[in-house]
Amino acid sequence: MKILIIEDETDLAQDMVKYLTSEQYRCEWVADYPSALERIFSHEYDCILLDLMLPGGDGLIILDELKKQNKQEGVIIISAKNAIDDKVKGLKLGADDYLAKPFHQAELAARIASIIRRKQFDNTNVISQNELSIDINSKTVTVNLVPLNLTKKEFDLLLFFIGNKNRVLSKSAIAEHLSGDFADMFDNHDFVYAHLKNLKRKLKESGCGDYIKTIYGTGYKWEL
Repeated sequence: MKILIIEDETDLAQDMVKYLTSEQYRCEWVADYPSALERIFSHEYDCILLDLMLPGGDGLIILDELKKQNKQEGVIIISAKNAIDDKVKGLKLGADDYLAKPFHQAELAARIASIIRRKQFDNTNVISQNELSIDINSKTVTVNLVPLNLTKKEFDLLLFFIGNKNRVLSKSAIAEHLSGDFADMFDNHDFVYAHLKNLKRKLKESGCGDYIKTIYGTGYKWEL
């Protein structure tokens, strides 16, 4: 799961990155308004953590831009404890939640998990599709009740497909989801093919149906 942190307080942002990374989230961090706009225009995330007071611009405008682009990321506003007006404006503009500073990192992680469940997986912790079952909290997978051992990348890829079922995902979108900022450093998508191949092999060997379909010249999609 990929998180964008938009926060200009360096110590706080670094603490968030450290904690959320330990919770198996992949984090990207920007510290000003122009950088934040560039990221939301060119990337997709599972959740955005948004400070409203940013160098170079207003975080509320970022919320408005997300709405105009019909982006589906969950958004948690992170702002000063007494900024009630900002909270109300942000929620009206489409933010999903609000967390006042200071806060405990564990609470932040819990709120992120809740928003992702609600937006992508119908507010459930366990996703069941035919013989396949995925526990989002424990990050475990079973096929016909038998545990399936996946790497972190394979687990992330499986969730990415299921969270976007019946949507064609391009190789570039998969590369960005798996590698974030580092996707542009690769000359080709060999690492995407490798993770896909391994995931499909493990699913097949476990007795899972062939749900990952290749859409030639376009990409891949999860199809039941």
